[in-house]
Amino acid sequence: MDEESLKTAIMEEASKDTGPIFQAEGINFNEILQLRLGYRNILVIDHLWEFTSLTKLELNNNQIEKMEGLDQLLNLTWLNLSFNSIQKIEGLESLRKLEVLNLCNNRISVIENMDTLEKITLFFIANNHLGQLDNVLYLRGFKNLRSINLCGNPVSKEDEYKFFMAAHFPNLMYLDSKSLDEKTKNEASTKYRSVLFKMKLEELQKQEATEAEQRQEAEVKLHTDAFVEFLNGSHLFKSMIKDDPEAETLCCVPEVAQLLQTFEQQIVKLCMQLFEFGLAEHKRRDTEVTSFFSGQNKAVTYYQSIASQILANFEQQHRERTEELQQLSDLDLLKVKMDQCNDEIDLLCNSLMELEFEMAGELENIIKLLDTTISDMVCNFSETAQEIFVQCRDLEDSYNEKVREVAVATLESVANDNVDEDLPDDVKMLFTDKHTVMDALATGHDNHLLKINDRETQLVTRANAWKVALIKGIQHDKMKWHRIRISDTHRYRDYLREQLEKLL
Repeated sequence: MDEESLKTAIMEEASKDTGPIFQAEGINFNEILQLRLGYRNILVIDHLWEFTSLTKLELNNNQIEKMEGLDQLLNLTWLNLSFNSIQKIEGLESLRKLEVLNLCNNRISVIENMDTLEKITLFFIANNHLGQLDNVLYLRGFKNLRSINLCGNPVSKEDEYKFFMAAHFPNLMYLDSKSLDEKTKNEASTKYRSVLFKMKLEELQKQEATEAEQRQEAEVKLHTDAFVEFLNGSHLFKSMIKDDPEAETLCCVPEVAQLLQTFEQQIVKLCMQLFEFGLAEHKRRDTEVTSFFSGQNKAVTYYQSIASQILANFEQQHRERTEELQQLSDLDLLKVKMDQCNDEIDLLCNSLMELEFEMAGELENIIKLLDTTISDMVCNFSETAQEIFVQCRDLEDSYNEKVREVAVATLESVANDNVDEDLPDDVKMLFTDKHTVMDALATGHDNHLLKINDRETQLVTRANAWKVALIKGIQHDKMKWHRIRISDTHRYRDYLREQLEKLL
């Protein structure tokens, strides 16, 4: 399969349907809606990336062994790969609009890798190597499925096959190209009642678990987008005391345990304050960005309407001028009139270019306003966050000082053999060495501050990076479309001039 063979196939179909209405060199692959490539000894699916509008693709009766090269066919609703040598279902992830899939007469032994085909309605996989009825249950997830053809597979020869399918696919209308009557469905439902009840319960539990996981993922994404993920609880606090065995030993001293509990409550309270503020600020930023895109779209629509009117007026007058030129027999007069037409074309191009640069300037002003507003928002958010992190460090300093006082008192008690008998032996052993205790306190204090500082840096850095990426991305898109519109204007001008030249 190559570009020339695709052009040939398109031309053949065009000649059958409507005659030779276009030449091969004029074919735009991205405008083709249907493509028949059956009976062409194709070995590999390739060169289809330009067929972005394709809705129906026939690749039956070839020698294809692997399902590939279909990624760009996002509008495909019908795919026929029957009578090939395919062994595995794959490469269909992008075909979310697919409604009809024909894989009959291949070498497939497992139904799999179809999760994204939520719109599938007709599925034909007759005469393959499917041997497990349980594998067919994979298709229960497709709620729009109305017709399945499994005949010619080992599974279709099992005694309970028809009732099994009717019971497990209550919405199925056709099985192996035959209508499923209500009597068969009712009998199957009765026969498999207990099995279906258990299966539906399991599916419901699985669905609930999946939905819960999706909600959690969406929640984490929201928190991450707001730069405050894992600040709605004790995550920061736990990260501060993690992997600190001396701190765990110190906590066995009752006074230290109480101080640590109070410290945790204070840190969590500050984190929750930052978390809630972060979500509120994210909502404000999101509203501002949404408003920007709405305003940008309105501006573009306004200028496009003006450009459309300019083009409509020009094209009407240009048609009249062209018709006049076609009637002229005087070559000199024809050239004079053509020069006038070219002048009009230049005027059109200049008008469109002026309009384009006016629109670009308007969009640039809108972007600058967004940049200023978002920068202020991010700055305000970062400053407030930094103030809260300062309070976290103050709490850590206060906590460390109080723990140090308790540690000094405990060291004196141990030295004077005046220590609580309930104090664990490893704690008593730790407090026999003042340097070890003081080093542990200093190390723990440094680690706690490091965790706070790292989280602060992460938040501020990501917020600023998001702002820069947002504005940079918007400006990049603006420049991209600006260049495309200028290029389109120049191409249109050149096209008009070429058409005039043909009149000579």
